Amino acid sequence: MKNKSYLLWVIIFFIFLSDKAAALDFQELPPFLKGERVLIFAPHPDDETIGTGGLIQRALSAGARVKVVCYTNGDHNELAFIVYEKRITFKKRELVHMGEVRQKETIEAMTSLGLKENDITFLGYPDFGTMEILTKYWGEKTKPFRNLLNRVSRVPYRNAYSYDAPYVGESILSDIESIVYDFKPTKIFVSHPADTNRDHRALYLFLQVALWDLKDKIKPPETFPYIIHVVGWPTPRGYHPDLELEPPNKLSGLWWKLPLSEEEIKAKHNAISFYKSQIKYNPPYLFTFARKNELFGDYPLVKLKAQNTKEISWQHLEIKEDARENEQGQISTLAYALSDNQFLISLTLKRRIDEKFGISIFLLGYHNKRDFSQMPKIKLIVDMAGLRVKEKKRMLFIKDAKMHFEGKALVISIPLSTLGNPHYILSCTRAGLRDSTLDDTAWHILYLE
Repeated sequence: MKNKSYLLWVIIFFIFLSDKAAALDFQELPPFLKGERVLIFAPHPDDETIGTGGLIQRALSAGARVKVVCYTNGDHNELAFIVYEKRITFKKRELVHMGEVRQKETIEAMTSLGLKENDITFLGYPDFGTMEILTKYWGEKTKPFRNLLNRVSRVPYRNAYSYDAPYVGESILSDIESIVYDFKPTKIFVSHPADTNRDHRALYLFLQVALWDLKDKIKPPETFPYIIHVVGWPTPRGYHPDLELEPPNKLSGLWWKLPLSEEEIKAKHNAISFYKSQIKYNPPYLFTFARKNELFGDYPLVKLKAQNTKEISWQHLEIKEDARENEQGQISTLAYALSDNQFLISLTLKRRIDEKFGISIFLLGYHNKRDFSQMPKIKLIVDMAGLRVKEKKRMLFIKDAKMHFEGKALVISIPLSTLGNPHYILSCTRAGLRDSTLDDTAWHILYLE
């Protein structure tokens, strides 16, 4: 009997190990081929190095052509500016100067890895402002987004791809589409939709829209997002070239890795050392990413079929794994469905809606035959006042937008026409207090079949 019990525990132990290994199992990144065109989008100067510094070396050694595009100049990092420059100032010229410093650091880092200066493009859009632009600043009559710190509302860098372009969604989307169309990449590397930095998320979304717009004009490239910002990840901090970079524990999805040689790790470490303006105020952080591999991940497309039945079939997301790793997640379940020309959202919260706590749901529709700038950019707000609908910066009254409870689940229904009858929906759900966010799910792409 004792032997049988012991054997049972051994079997359970190995099942546990195999399940854990399967959960962490991820594919190796496909090899680069001679003549391939590799396009890397970096939200800020330094992301291209810490996220893809080894990849750049590998692609170049295989004979691929590599191009790097910096989405912003990272000129909103005031703490780094104060530590690096040893002075406090919020003047326009000084913050632009910080962006120019970061440009120079990127050029030095990239040339150390084998790129030429003309392989690097700077777009110059507002650091910490591009998600606002994506969700609110579209249309001919819209005033450009204005950076509150440096009071800039147009691209201020003369060497930028579109110098003096207004800070509106059309400018960013046009630049990204133009670069992708001209370069015709076979592989694109971009920031991850679950990254806690808002510019990282927005860049991923702008790129998705650009690729949909270009689907009949170029051969669709393979896209591999890289993750940088996750609370409490990676650990330990600092340079540990003998350690693997594993997926964050609470992020689900698909994962790929690129193993690096000792020489590639050393070259990446050396490239990171050029970012003195960022290293000085947080010395260990950037070097944390010079490890035995680089990591790439994404979420599968969420497919929704229209239903004409009272028995709704919900498409559930692994929301517990999507939530920020802060142990304060307030969203237990999240699911979507389509029924009777209505888009349905079901979510279960760990606390009641009250005067302090509420939720916001972002829904950005895409239609194959309609300009994205003309599509609604919807934000649903649920608080003590009930359900409210906001389109960009104005409130809407939508008669058929409703909410009710089914057991513990809050169910929200909104007409597809309010979303522009889209083919795709870009969606994210946020739960929080008036002055802080407790839960911020990854952005997911919903396909309406």
